[in-house]
Amino acid sequence: MKTALINDLYNKLNITPFARETVQNAELEISDQFNVLNEMIAYNQLKVVEAMQAFRLSDTHFNWHTGYGYNDSGREITESIFAHVFRGEEAIVRPLIVNGTHALSLCLTGVLRPGDKMLAISGRPYDTLENVIGTAGPNGSSLMEIGVKYEEIDFLENGSFNEKAILKVLEEEPVKMVYIQRSAGYSFRKAVQVDDIEAIINKVRSVQPDVVVMVDNCYGEFLDYREPTEVGADLMAGSLIKNPGGGLALSGGYVVGKSSLIELIAAKMTSPGIGKECGLTFGQTRSILQGLFMAPTVAVNALKSAVLCARTYETLGYEVCPSSDAYRSDIIQSVKLGSEEKIVSFCKGIQGASPVDSFVTPLPWDMPGYDSPVVMAAGAFVQGSSIELSADAPIREPYVVYFQGGLTYDHGKLGVMSSLSQMERDGLLE
Repeated sequence: MKTALINDLYNKLNITPFARETVQNAELEISDQFNVLNEMIAYNQLKVVEAMQAFRLSDTHFNWHTGYGYNDSGREITESIFAHVFRGEEAIVRPLIVNGTHALSLCLTGVLRPGDKMLAISGRPYDTLENVIGTAGPNGSSLMEIGVKYEEIDFLENGSFNEKAILKVLEEEPVKMVYIQRSAGYSFRKAVQVDDIEAIINKVRSVQPDVVVMVDNCYGEFLDYREPTEVGADLMAGSLIKNPGGGLALSGGYVVGKSSLIELIAAKMTSPGIGKECGLTFGQTRSILQGLFMAPTVAVNALKSAVLCARTYETLGYEVCPSSDAYRSDIIQSVKLGSEEKIVSFCKGIQGASPVDSFVTPLPWDMPGYDSPVVMAAGAFVQGSSIELSADAPIREPYVVYFQGGLTYDHGKLGVMSSLSQMERDGLLE
């Protein structure tokens, strides 16, 4: 009876029998991994609750304020809770930080000065940062145009930090900031594990003890027992409409780190002399903190969905990264599909599984900040929320699609089935 009811709904959602069977078989093969992930949920959930209790969170902290935002107790306690959860000295958590790129840009422009050197040791940062740094060319506002020196060192072929090359640069000249991107971004590689971040920070500090180590933590929060700021990173930043917002934050970003650095960044965010003292939260503290409360469960549900996606497409012969049995450090699952047609079909399937805008057809377009057309599928309650079920891909070789999100595991599972069903209907499965 139950099976018939479920199958009836799958039919209404346009899931083909082949996709259903393929995904369900893949699910059986990875079920043991979920027990390990559930332990991580439990630890990080306790971590968040302890922080909220430590700062005596009350419903009075969800009240609105107006004007400049002086004495906004909700904003102040939200930032204290984030700092405590991520083991930083201080934090900035603001709904007016428009995305992860904005949070990262605030860090870079707040800390770096003309003549300073920034060394990216995880290869080329995410596409949208190229205009911030200046690697995309002059735009009148980049770091390189104001005299910040920039160098990047890619990973070794095995995905490890190129320790020899990194230490050589550090031995040759002073470096103000060492920059690490935890997620793979639009690269076909695994995300950087927290243990590896700790190891390379120790090596870096053995040569230049005072260098500022910054980590782009987007897509990585609550997927380990420690965060980068717990293993030596001075600064860490990310978006609230990814993991730490739990799908409930309506907008915003965060920065966590050393107080002296947060002060510089806050002066860039508002103005020198004002810093963190002003800035309305527009009544969003409730959704931000409730999202943080839900984030450990939501982030790992997305991780489970990524594992399922990997196993499903592995069984069909596609190259995936990371593999279904790999240890993971972000929620992103990349699948090398090999053609634009397959990428668009996959994304149409994800859009078709969405609760919002399921009737929309995603197509490639020239999105600001990217050097090639990008197709994005995301029928989300919060626009652009990549902790919700979504997929995107730059239209360029080797034609890799990036799957992420799923506030619940069952919705992530539906997304995998829907992507496969769409590719089957389009005649693109080999």
